[in-house]
Amino acid sequence: MSPEELHAIELLRQVPYGRVATSMRALPFLALARHIVVDGKVVLRMHAGFGYHQACNGSVVSYGADNCNSRESRLWSVQFTGTAQIVEPTTAELELFGPVPHFVDGAVFDPVYMRIEPQLVTVHTLAGIADRREQHEQPDRQYQHVL
Repeated sequence: MSPEELHAIELLRQVPYGRVATSMRALPFLALARHIVVDGKVVLRMHAGFGYHQACNGSVVSYGADNCNSRESRLWSVQFTGTAQIVEPTTAELELFGPVPHFVDGAVFDPVYMRIEPQLVTVHTLAGIADRREQHEQPDRQYQHVL
């Protein structure tokens, strides 16, 4: 594994969720997924009820995660692109995933698992933005009287 791939995996382990992207009926979509990293491969847990796993199975997908909601001054985003396959997780992998959510959009969560063999890995970082983020969160005082 390259140093960039190792760094991306290290970052991915810092957050539990990300988004998988592919196309379904010729339209792009993003779906929320829980992830773990096992032997350099990304394993996802998704809700089977939407059928997104069927569009992903055997297709090239991108899986991305980030810490953009963090208060850190250094933000990062990682993306793993490769072919996804539906898998049955091992007992050890199930333990790494932790508890299954009870519901998704009001329906009982029905887990399905996919493994992505990364063929392309990218890492992007933004540094020194904490001050600007805090400014963005402050109301614009110039226009407060209008509100």
